[in-house]
Amino acid sequence: MEGNLFVAIMKSQRLERITFDDKGYVGRREWLLEDLKQRFRDVRQGPDGLLYLLTDEDAGALLRIEPDSAAGPR
Repeated sequence: MEGNLFVAIMKSQRLERITFDDKGYVGRREWLLEDLKQRFRDVRQGPDGLLYLLTDEDAGALLRIEPDSAAGPR
C-alpha cells in the first residue's frame, strides 16, 4: 500500500485509491468498495500497515483492508 493515497468519500459511498509515479505526479485513480453501499467516514493506516475504514451508518462498522496477496505487488 506504500506509495498510494486512500481517500474516504462519504457522499459517493466509496474509497478512492490514488497512485503516484516516481516524480510524485498522480498516476492512476481507482474507486474501491462501491458494492458495500456504505458511507465511509475515515480511513487510516494502522501500525500493522493495514488500512482501517470507519463507516457512517446506523449499524456502522470498522473494516480492516488487507492487500490481495494473489495479485502481487502493485
